Amino acid sequence: MTRVAAIDCGTNSIRLLVADADPATGELTELDRRMTIVRLGQGVDRTGRLAPEALERTFAACREYAAVIKEHGAERVRFVATSASRDAENRDDFVRGVLEILGVEPEVITGDQEAEFSFTGATKELTGRADLARPYLVVDIGGGSTEFVVGDDHVRAARSVDVGCVRMTERHLVHEGRVSDPPTAEQIAAIRADIEAALDLAGQTVPLREAHTLVGLAGSVTTVSAIAQELPEYDSTRIHHSRISRERVREITEWLLRSTHAERAAIPSMHPGRVDVIGAGALVLLAIMERTGAEEVVVSEHDILDGIGWSLA
Repeated sequence: MTRVAAIDCGTNSIRLLVADADPATGELTELDRRMTIVRLGQGVDRTGRLAPEALERTFAACREYAAVIKEHGAERVRFVATSASRDAENRDDFVRGVLEILGVEPEVITGDQEAEFSFTGATKELTGRADLARPYLVVDIGGGSTEFVVGDDHVRAARSVDVGCVRMTERHLVHEGRVSDPPTAEQIAAIRADIEAALDLAGQTVPLREAHTLVGLAGSVTTVSAIAQELPEYDSTRIHHSRISRERVREITEWLLRSTHAERAAIPSMHPGRVDVIGAGALVLLAIMERTGAEEVVVSEHDILDGIGWSLA
């Protein structure tokens, strides 16, 4: 067994997985999994730079994770950074800070690499399930981008597009430094237009309608699942491999987009860091289901983080 630590730093959150990896089988035994909302992508779509306060939030989380990694005695560490750090002019500041704290250099991966890690993490457990037909379409709805990947046992096609819950919120719902509460019909239409254009782009590479099972990843999708199940608190065991119908996703999305900040914050399973961006994230999921014709989405708590972990095995 090899003890590994995988870190996934996205636009909205940074996450850690510490696990024992079996090099012979690639199987992971989870020891610690945690997530911190740091909003690294704050303002990147507008300024092209990582904000100083966003960097400090991220570095604070890295210090916490460094202590956890040391406590567990991980032998191999891999830090993967995605959309926000790909786009930023000052990403060298980010790289230097992470290297100083964790002793490893963050790999600023491409969207296609991100998609492959997500696919591996999400589908490894699904192999052999008779109730979930292949090929799979895995969609990872992040803060700054969404990854689409179609495959069976292996990736057949993948594409990353620049629509995510944070990017869409900051681009269309922020006015004079405040998020519209709730958004106007015109603002929602503008988000929808961006999503549809992104789906057109993704469809040039990925056959969106050929898959038989839609698998949804990341916080927007898992939060919609928690709301659909009316969970009294966020419960990853009940969310993992839950299935939500398109009509239920539509109901939830429409409610989120007409609700106030206070109403969304009162949802017991809602992470405070998602209150302002969940409407846009849910709308991305709904548009994907409508475009692909998927009647339901299978929700996975295992995603790019697990793919990174398996890569270390």
